[in-house]
Amino acid sequence: MTADSTRSEKKPLPKADQACPLSRFKCVCAYDGTDFCGWQSQPNGMSIQDFIEKRLAQIFKRKIRIHGSGRTDSGVHADAQVFHFDACWKHSADTLLSALKCGYPDSLQILSVRRVPQTFHARYSAKGKRYSYKIREGHSAPKSTRYEWSIGRRKLDVKAMNSAAKLMLGTHDFTAFSANRGGGAKENPVKTLFELEAKRSGSLVKITTRGSGYMYKMVRMIVGALVEIGLGKLSEGDIEDMLSAKARCSGKFQAAPAKGLTLEKVYYSIRH
Repeated sequence: MTADSTRSEKKPLPKADQACPLSRFKCVCAYDGTDFCGWQSQPNGMSIQDFIEKRLAQIFKRKIRIHGSGRTDSGVHADAQVFHFDACWKHSADTLLSALKCGYPDSLQILSVRRVPQTFHARYSAKGKRYSYKIREGHSAPKSTRYEWSIGRRKLDVKAMNSAAKLMLGTHDFTAFSANRGGGAKENPVKTLFELEAKRSGSLVKITTRGSGYMYKMVRMIVGALVEIGLGKLSEGDIEDMLSAKARCSGKFQAAPAKGLTLEKVYYSIRH
């Protein structure tokens, strides 16, 4: 992914007016996470946040910090990631959207921009999120290999996976299904899952989950555990024991690869 691969501007930008009132903008973006090093800004400048902030600096002629609904790891995709920022802009939100749509790799696109109250926060105002994960029995087609976990000749018992998934619905301490982010970061391990279901379509198994929030690698860890269930390597009793233990279960199962995971939607109250 190089500068040559980015989309160029098609028309001059309106000038940002520093005398106008400060506005908060809620934005939605989509991306193929394969070639990015995750959402959060990185020293190499190859995160999604870095690309968006670089474009905002070009528009506003100063550094603009954006705040996302959460971090997605390197290789994870998004259909509707939400972020916000504050800036002085006297023109319409649609004009800002037109400006923001330019200057990115084809794997990143800004979908919408609108003014919101200062009380809105992309992360702290979120009421929940929905993710999906795709698993391919056999081998993915070349055009799909960036978005699916291929498990070769192994076959999954989807019925057993869904039976185990029901044990995770509701409010639990999900420490067993999280990873250490490092740097002394601490997250509240108590989350509520409203939906967790696996569906088969031929050789493709799609797992969808909707919850109040997710810890670091939590969705990928849940998928990893459900795959072990589907392969007959873990039992429902194992899931119950791990939830009860409220401790990380090193060695029992691995997090599913990042490439199969997509953030589909972030939920907010009606007024946001």
